[in-house]
Amino acid sequence: MNTTRLNSDRWIAAGFDALRQAGPQALAAEPLARRLGTTKGSFYWHFKDVPAYHAELLARWQTDALAQLADLRQQDGAANRRLRDFGLGMLADPTEPSLRVWAQSMPDVARALTRIDAERLSHLEDLLRQLGLGNPDFARALLASLIGLPQVPASGDETSAAAFEILVDTVLALE
Repeated sequence: MNTTRLNSDRWIAAGFDALRQAGPQALAAEPLARRLGTTKGSFYWHFKDVPAYHAELLARWQTDALAQLADLRQQDGAANRRLRDFGLGMLADPTEPSLRVWAQSMPDVARALTRIDAERLSHLEDLLRQLGLGNPDFARALLASLIGLPQVPASGDETSAAAFEILVDTVLALE
């Protein structure tokens, strides 16, 4: 067993790793304790129960996502660069695709993603208006691509980031 004293941050980090690697079913006390080489007692020392753990895990992700968005909204520079940075930042989150899978069976996760997506959509609409593109469907299409690209296998050397860059180039050509 692990003799290092665990804290709630380590449990949360282990939960994000487990979610990415094994899916939502790995977010229970027993598999997380095995992952950390400790007992379930340590889990229950830090969290009242598994639903409380899930709520904390989700709250941490939401806080991080909103902080990233706030940072992007404060960013200086050309709107087209900020648009690209927004998308690349979203694609860099390795946890989000797994959260979207979890949201299919967990209403709280679905609601959290809906709130974050609404904020993201608003930011995309603002950026596109700054670029002279007022049609909100452009923003919806960009957000949908950012949500879906990680689910589509890349071909050859293509990455989700490269595909998003091409999509942005296409949208910007319309201005």
